[in-house]
This record gives sequence, C-alpha cells and structure tokens, in this order.
Amino acid sequence: MKNNRPIIGITMGDPVGVGPEIVLSALQQPSVYRLCKPLVIGDIQRLYTAKEVIESSLAFKTISMPEDCKFEHGCVDVMNLSELSPDDVIWGCPTVDTGRAMVRYIITAIDLATQGVINATVTCPINKHAMQIAGVNYPGHTELFADRTNTTDFVMMLAGQHLKVVPVTIHIPLKQIPHMLSKELIAKTIRITGRSLMERFGIENPRIAVAGLNPHAGEGGLFGEEEKQIIIPAIHLAKRGPYIVSGPFPPDTVFHYASKGKFDVVISMYHDQGLIPFKMIHFADGVNTTLGLPIIRTSVDHGTAYDIAGTGKANPASLIAAIQMATEQVEYERRPVKTSKNRCLNSGLT
Repeated sequence: MKNNRPIIGITMGDPVGVGPEIVLSALQQPSVYRLCKPLVIGDIQRLYTAKEVIESSLAFKTISMPEDCKFEHGCVDVMNLSELSPDDVIWGCPTVDTGRAMVRYIITAIDLATQGVINATVTCPINKHAMQIAGVNYPGHTELFADRTNTTDFVMMLAGQHLKVVPVTIHIPLKQIPHMLSKELIAKTIRITGRSLMERFGIENPRIAVAGLNPHAGEGGLFGEEEKQIIIPAIHLAKRGPYIVSGPFPPDTVFHYASKGKFDVVISMYHDQGLIPFKMIHFADGVNTTLGLPIIRTSVDHGTAYDIAGTGKANPASLIAAIQMATEQVEYERRPVKTSKNRCLNSGLT
C-alpha cells in the first residue's frame, strides 16, 4: 500500500439521510484504503446506528486531528463533531439540530482542506430544507464551499467514465434561461472547465463541446437567435486557452457523441439539458465535482433518499466513485500540466 496516499475528508452528510450508511458501505471495501486515507467527519453515534443497519463489522476510532488516524481497513477514523441523541433522531426526519450538525461537518472539512490538513473533500448528500430551518441560507453545498473559500468563479461538473457535463445555468426556471445567458458567462464556464480538465483530470488539450440552446442549435436562426447572438461569440471569446472548443452543437446529438469519446466534456446551457443525458448513463455512479475552487471537492450525485434511509438499501457506488475521483484529482494536481495551442472549431454534428 502506497505511503503517499492522499487524506480524503468525507463528510457524513445529513445524519438522517443515507449518508451514514453509504459511508460505511464504501469503507467496507479494501480498495478504498488502497486508494487513499479516508477520514470521516460526522457523528459517531449515527455511524454506530448505521453499522447496525447494514450489519457491518467495522470498528471506529475517534480522532481530533488526522495525525491521530490509523487509516487501516476495518477501523474507521472519525472526527466526531456532534452528539445527536439516538432517541431524538429519526431516519428521514430532519431537525434544526441535524441541519446544524451537517453544516458543521462541511465547514470543518472546507477549513481542513484550505489549511492543507487534508488533501481533498468528498461530501455525502444534504437536505436544503434542513439547512434552511437550521438558519443556514445557502442553496446547497456548492455555494457554501464557494463562500467559505472566497471563490467567485466556479462551476458544477457532473462526471462519469463515459460523459462529463457542465451546465452554464443551474437552478433557475426554464423561462429565465435565455435572459440569464450571456457570452461572458458562457465563456467563463468554458475557461474554468478547460483549466480544471487540465489541472485535475490530466487532460492535456481538452476537447470541449458547447451545446446550443434551441432545437438543432437554432438552425441558422430559424428556431432562435441565441446561438448566433450569444453562444458563438462566447466560444470565440473563450478560445484564448489551451483547449479545443467547438460548437454550438444540436443538443439532441452532442451528448451521444461525447459519450462515445468524441469530446471530453459538454457545456450545456441549462440544468436538465445536461443532467438528463448524464443520468441516463451514470445514474448509479455519477459524481458531482465543483470546478474553480482552491480545494478539491467531489460529491455523490444523488440526494438524501429519506424514503430508504435506515433500511440498508442505499447504493454506495456514487460515493466510491467520488472518493476515487477526488484521489485522482489530487494525483493530477501534483503533476505539471502539459498544454499546446488551442483551437476553436465550428459545429460539425447533425
């Protein structure tokens, strides 16, 4: 086993969601310990409860700092940050206390990564309503990470073995999307994505495909003007970088070609345009990673699943994939980035 394995801080997520279960299910796998040194940040009592749920034989070690960890398969190192009473905590029922606890896990992980105490963070699912009732007014993980690290330019990537997608806009109504899009926003998304693919995914000259907004990417203006007025100028604005940018492509074909290896990533114009094809392919093992942060953060690509929390049915595949991706990003960041001159190509897909 390698001595230079990175330390990965894994936040337990919502204490009453599937987070505690999938953490233990993932850490039962010896392969995880061959990849990295996992440190769980959460509530040890909830982990003991989850241990009974999945009928695990794992042991626990409570630690205050990573230097106290064993990092050995069979014994989970836990930074215990809350003391939630088993009598007051019910699977699937978030409270003010559980909301405050899960936010504390996240903030601690961010600070440890910022200080260089851990090499990366992996987050389990949280509930946005629980954050709100706890008085923490962030839409989700991404915005909390950005605020805590003083990051203004960041994007969300959904990544899997066959497809990577970065949406330009995320959680807004469909009718607002054309008004939210701008050539500057699209160009910034392309730049952040291209730089991150080189630095954290080891891709020397990323091939970035840009999806159109309208059917057939506007069909020369027949079905909309956004491609001509916004997206094409954005592609030209973003081309000053060591990556190959092409598009805009018809949204009904570009994801297929990307999944077959023609492109390294697709920039989608809105949330569902990118996430529907992504989840068709990577529903169980997709990973959410935030690009543009000064620290590495990956996450499961699913929610708290309150309906099955505490039943032992939760699949840890996405968490295992997120741990693997975080480990790989650490390894790539340790290597020098090689690049060559960029190119900007026009649409060629139908």
